[in-house]
Amino acid sequence: MLLALVVTLASCKQEKIGYVDSVKIMEDYQEQKESAAKFKIKTDALTKKRDSISQAFQMEMQAFQTKAQKMNQAKAQEEYGIIQQRGQFMGQQLQQEDQALTALQQTERDSIISTVKKEIKSYGKAQGFSYIFGGGDGGAVLYGTEGNDITDAVLKILNDKYKK
Repeated sequence: MLLALVVTLASCKQEKIGYVDSVKIMEDYQEQKESAAKFKIKTDALTKKRDSISQAFQMEMQAFQTKAQKMNQAKAQEEYGIIQQRGQFMGQQLQQEDQALTALQQTERDSIISTVKKEIKSYGKAQGFSYIFGGGDGGAVLYGTEGNDITDAVLKILNDKYKK
């Protein structure tokens, strides 16, 4: 019976398990850092453009209000309608630019996440892992020993490949 127990224990395959801190990977992965910086510049430029257009439109409205006092009511309403339509058109254009930028940013982020997942999978296969879990905020790992944390190893591979 003891021999059967020893044979059974010896034949049990030990599962190799690891985890990565997903938050750390996304914060320290160079491609993600560069992407975030690039989109911050684009977002800031769009915000400045929106502010500039808004300020110019407000000045135009103030000038019109002064001018409208000297016009007959029908003509003032007609010009006000034209100015209002132009304002709506500019607002729609800015909204479309914002949506396009957001879509582009999401596409790039999805691509980066896909790259990270592929690299983790490749690393896991190469190192003989049975499972690799995702940790960090909202991750599946609530606790793991430091020996099972492969975040730094995966991050190094990702950043080295990105540099090339």
